[in-house]
Amino acid sequence: MRIAISNTSPLLYLYRISVLDWLPQLFGEIWIPRAVALELEEGQQRGYDVLNPSSYNWLQVIEPMHTPSEWLALDLGTGELAAMALALENPSHIILLDDGLARRTAHAAGLQVWGTLKILLEAKSDGLTERVEPLVDRLAGAGLWISEDVRLRVLAIAGE
Repeated sequence: MRIAISNTSPLLYLYRISVLDWLPQLFGEIWIPRAVALELEEGQQRGYDVLNPSSYNWLQVIEPMHTPSEWLALDLGTGELAAMALALENPSHIILLDDGLARRTAHAAGLQVWGTLKILLEAKSDGLTERVEPLVDRLAGAGLWISEDVRLRVLAIAGE
């Protein structure tokens, strides 16, 4: 079964629309680097509605061995950098990212990238939901910026 390495945002948005528990149904394992766990813990301490990674026994904290030095100059967060470095060390795994620059960088490195919207499409394909349109709308309401063009493409792919 597939293994995913996640950055903070897909976890956060799936949590906010109450479908986070789909991840262990889509993937055999879900890894996060410690930097992602720390970002989530910091959000909790600041009073934001974020998941507590220690509440999900299917989330495994795995550290990358090193980060490519050329990535350090990019305007990416520590969670994104750590997740991408971990994926680079495990290129057969899928990396979950939403940030445009992070996604382009990961694609350029030859990584298989899924965003939160792709997770919804896969969930529909696997029978976890009948429709993605209400979920896409809830994601937008939860703060994920989705252009109208992307929204329409996702709904077309979903056959909705």
